[in-house]
Amino acid sequence: MVVGAGISGMQASLDLADNGFLVYLVERETAIGGNMPKLDKTFPTNDCSMCTMSPKLVECGRHPNIVIICNADLVDLKGEAGRFTAGVSKHPRYVDAARCLGCGACAEACPQDVPDLFNLAMNKRHAIYRLYPQAFPNSFALDKENCLECGACQGECPRDAIDYDQEEETLSIEVGAVILSPGFTLFDGKTLGEYGLGRYPNVVTSLQFERMLSASGPSEGRLYRPSDGREPMRVAWIQCVGSRDAARAQPYCSAVCCMYATKEAMVAKDHVADLDTTIFYIDIRAYGKDFEKYYERARELGVRYVRCQVSSIRQVPQTQDLRIRYRRVDGLIIQEDFELVVLSVGLRPAEGAAELARAAGIEVNAYGFGQALELKPGQSSRPGVFFAGSFGEPKDIPEAVAEGSAAAGRAAGLLAAMRGAAVKPHVFPPERDVLAEEAAVGVFVCRCGINIGSVVDVPAVVEYAKQEKGVRWAEEFLFTCAQDNIRRIGERIAEHGLNRVVVASCTPRTHAPLFMESLREAGLNPYLFELANIREHAAWVHKDRPALATEKARNLIAMAVAKARLFQPVIPTKTSLERRALVVGGGAAGLRAALSLTEQGCPVTLVERRNELGGYLRKLHYTLSGEDPREFLGNLIERVTNNQLVEVLTGARITGVGGYPGSYKTVVEVDGGPRGIVHGAVVIATGAREAGPQGYLYGEHPGVIIQSQLEERLAKGTGEGMKTCALILCAGSRETERPYCSRECCAESVKQAVLIKERTPETAVYVFYRDMRTYGFKEDYYRRARELGVTFIRYEPQAKPVVTSSDGRLAVEAVDPVLGETFYLRPDLVVLAGGVVPNEDTGEISRLFKVPLNADGFFLEAHMKLRPVDFATEGVFLCGMAHGPKNLAESITQAEAAAGRAATFLGKDHLESLGHVAVVDGELCRRCGLCVAVCEYNARQLDEESGTINVVEVLCQGCGACAAACPSGASQQKGFTKKQLVAMLDTACF
Repeated sequence: MVVGAGISGMQASLDLADNGFLVYLVERETAIGGNMPKLDKTFPTNDCSMCTMSPKLVECGRHPNIVIICNADLVDLKGEAGRFTAGVSKHPRYVDAARCLGCGACAEACPQDVPDLFNLAMNKRHAIYRLYPQAFPNSFALDKENCLECGACQGECPRDAIDYDQEEETLSIEVGAVILSPGFTLFDGKTLGEYGLGRYPNVVTSLQFERMLSASGPSEGRLYRPSDGREPMRVAWIQCVGSRDAARAQPYCSAVCCMYATKEAMVAKDHVADLDTTIFYIDIRAYGKDFEKYYERARELGVRYVRCQVSSIRQVPQTQDLRIRYRRVDGLIIQEDFELVVLSVGLRPAEGAAELARAAGIEVNAYGFGQALELKPGQSSRPGVFFAGSFGEPKDIPEAVAEGSAAAGRAAGLLAAMRGAAVKPHVFPPERDVLAEEAAVGVFVCRCGINIGSVVDVPAVVEYAKQEKGVRWAEEFLFTCAQDNIRRIGERIAEHGLNRVVVASCTPRTHAPLFMESLREAGLNPYLFELANIREHAAWVHKDRPALATEKARNLIAMAVAKARLFQPVIPTKTSLERRALVVGGGAAGLRAALSLTEQGCPVTLVERRNELGGYLRKLHYTLSGEDPREFLGNLIERVTNNQLVEVLTGARITGVGGYPGSYKTVVEVDGGPRGIVHGAVVIATGAREAGPQGYLYGEHPGVIIQSQLEERLAKGTGEGMKTCALILCAGSRETERPYCSRECCAESVKQAVLIKERTPETAVYVFYRDMRTYGFKEDYYRRARELGVTFIRYEPQAKPVVTSSDGRLAVEAVDPVLGETFYLRPDLVVLAGGVVPNEDTGEISRLFKVPLNADGFFLEAHMKLRPVDFATEGVFLCGMAHGPKNLAESITQAEAAAGRAATFLGKDHLESLGHVAVVDGELCRRCGLCVAVCEYNARQLDEESGTINVVEVLCQGCGACAAACPSGASQQKGFTKKQLVAMLDTACF
């Protein structure tokens, strides 16, 4: 059972259901999705939140092994791990979801308007409502408390689905494991009266601002002032409203506010030309992957950042503008007027989280979040009960998704013996034979709210599509990927005899599989589908030229239709899997991934290039919370080396990789000779290393060391005679040559500073920093360090601390940003946070497994938000610091997530080759061998006896290199034949 159907809960449910387990997904709201549907865009890619999330909603909604129970709460949990009885209270919806068509006739008839809580009460909705446009279940619900019971909705319902007499139900469900992922709620900014929330109409919360920006929000994406509806020209964001405030609110950092404010400021500039945006902040915590670059990009775009403490907001009576009074770091009091102010409110435990914890019988921490040990993330105090997402700590979407997969992996390991016992296969209808039919194309054009509709004239495009040759039906949808519209596409296929489908919407990278699956559900071959990307390729790139964007959208659709008319059904090749995994890297992440895989019944070969296991974890002696990482590592190594399902190869180097997903053949050089390993999946956990700083006398003076060296000294007790110690952060990160944040350095410095002060309180400890990035509950340790007397001194990039030496003694010269004066220290020791860089073999592993790296040299995941441990290459996964800088707990979580994803992949009955593979016309082929030479995947073979060129379909990745190289036209690619491409070009109006 998964309790909470936000992005983390949905990910856990899908992983478990795909891995052969029946899942009960319990959600308090009337629809699944959690908080993510309320967002407009996601950072740092500015992808549309709903566009990226909708496929997950649809997958959950139609998965045969996920039972969705909305409007429900877990109220009791009896039994023990593997054999629980869950008591679920299902509240009345007053609408029979199985009968409801989602047509909306009831809402149109309803005379009662109430505040729309999904839109944060910024507008009204009817008493009978659907939570949001793309919601699943696509069923309305009745707000009985605000309902007049006038019968208007009941009278208009064509299916007699409305039942005023529905009653509470108590369900008793037998389950083996429980995952808690109820998400979060927002801090109530009204409790901090100086900000004026609730008193001044033009003060809004960050989530209210998201709804303003959203195409499905109360203004359909138009930015406005609530007081008068006018478009604002000056907007301010105030950070840490309800966070980092031990006296009046919550003392921890909410982890996401800095970045979502940055995102909102950037997106708002797209909505309003020449918009003036200002963010008032304490520290900018841009600690995640590519976050620092995003922050710098915002500054380049004109977002102004002011480091200060805001003391009050007052409304200007004449204009209803807002006057912000703040104190700069130099002590000067400033007042500025803005037309709209956004409060970056922090995250709190979800509504009902305390009751949920009591029902599940687990412990919570002092703040009401799920309690877990640092080195056992996501494991509750009760065996068999796990948690994921923001129930454990405030966090961003990628971490929440990874935790969902990790929790699914833990549950699957616990219940491995029961895999497949209660599930039913996904049965598709028989595939219709369309070969003898004339092409009948259906075109479905997505408005995508304002993402497309604010630029492209969608109705005109639909009318244009209707005139194209072969088009039998064309239609416009607000959100084509919504569950109800997916259903409508299937209905249109049946009604109009469609045998080819073109969807004009956003990127095929996230949505093509969704629509192809929908064709299968409608009885068509999934490869009779084409997607015209009119968002990225028209609306977004030509947002200032709507006429051109509309013309281009017409062209793109016309080309897609011309190509689709020539489509033929494609039957992929099915292959078996080798149910063994290869884990590359024997550090903490690799070791934990190997163990997690074996817990789920998968044999593992673990390859480590060094002669010993442990990786970077060998350099750690302490954690922030006081756990012993050395004991943890020793236990990991012992469990791995004594596990009969794990083969460990140390001092080993991978020299070759062949085969294909499900049946890789990897060559490892070990013990002086090559060794072949056949395996179905790969987990890359090659880790990272501490960077050697440049400057600061590092390598020139023995008193200048790096963080791992200080860790070693503290473990040996050799640093206790110091009178003064200086720690300098960002001594190798956030620089031109290394522009990213190394994420863990701030917390490591805080940890080491606390250790020094606890052992020798008389030692003066100074920490020089740019932004203190102790996100989440790490803020508690930052506060603890200050209480112990550690002195934190901020510096600007243009005024870095200068380390010199005279007569062998060290000196640090720095500028105090508050006093604006230079001061000097004479420390016994200078400790540099040099940052984290990829391991030396990362490039070679990237080349061998054909998986990409980002600009910083870390491995690049398939999707930054929703597929954080997957590669685009099927069957290959990543985790730990190979993905990017992170702390030990985060590496463990990612390792368990990658293992869970790999186990799900290996648990499939079979694999299918790509449909768009290459073929060879034997009559045209000259046997020149050029296609064999250019194939990067060894999918081409020249049969010496017959002289023919053969394609190994399971190896072919559909890249098209062979077709481009072939001089005779014998090499073609299914779905991209020369005839189809020429038809597209002939149709285009350049």
